[in-house]
Amino acid sequence: MSEQAAAIDGAAVLHRRAIRTPIRNDTAERKLHENMMRLADARERKADLLADPDVPAIEAYDAELEYIVETFTRRLERVVGEDYRSVAAEYAGGARDDRLGHIAAYYVEGMWLMQQQATVTDMLYSPIILRYPDSFVLNLRFTEGFRAPGSVVYESPEQSDVALDDDYHDTYYAESTYSQKEAAAYIRDTATHLREAFPDPDETPPEERYGGVVAAVGRCGGTFSDYFGPVDPAPDRFERPVDHTVVVPEGPAARRTERDLLADGDLLV
Repeated sequence: MSEQAAAIDGAAVLHRRAIRTPIRNDTAERKLHENMMRLADARERKADLLADPDVPAIEAYDAELEYIVETFTRRLERVVGEDYRSVAAEYAGGARDDRLGHIAAYYVEGMWLMQQQATVTDMLYSPIILRYPDSFVLNLRFTEGFRAPGSVVYESPEQSDVALDDDYHDTYYAESTYSQKEAAAYIRDTATHLREAFPDPDETPPEERYGGVVAAVGRCGGTFSDYFGPVDPAPDRFERPVDHTVVVPEGPAARRTERDLLADGDLLV
């Protein structure tokens, strides 16, 4: 996947664009809810791993990333087909210029950049997921920098390249463990935002199925940052419903959260 994704012009595929997916029926409603609840579970799992002093922080980070990539892959297979990698490569190479090609390229490029962001310093990954009455929108963004305002920050000695004196070594590990436990508590609490933004459709009237979340996750050497909060979609963003997944321009919520969270860095894609 990475070789094909690397060939895609990320600025053209992702830059200020999003994916809008229709919610056609009760089955789609429940599927979206289940996926969001699994993402909430993944954040809680990340918190559990981060709070365990015997687990490297990068393992906690990777556990959540693995779930997200798996979710994107399943969605690509449903929307584009099992050959989505080839479709994305054809779009990147100019052999096709259609809706499914753009969708495949969007997700493939996004997954590749997410995986790169886990190992490359000074790049923030900031997705937005917005729920409208008849659809949901995913906007993937990557920007320079490593933390957003309001982020929790934690240290990972295993990923740090700082040379420590023996006298400070134990202190650094103790401080890192404490920062990871503080971050774990924050991350666990933020799972609530997902559960509130995407409530159970069997228990929630349609007019209340409305909300969203935004994240900003970064790394600089052995220092990690994590922000996750609620965001309100613009109620009048779309004039009409859609009957299939489409690429759309970014909306007001994306521009607002860029100003609030990503102001210190240039939007890369």
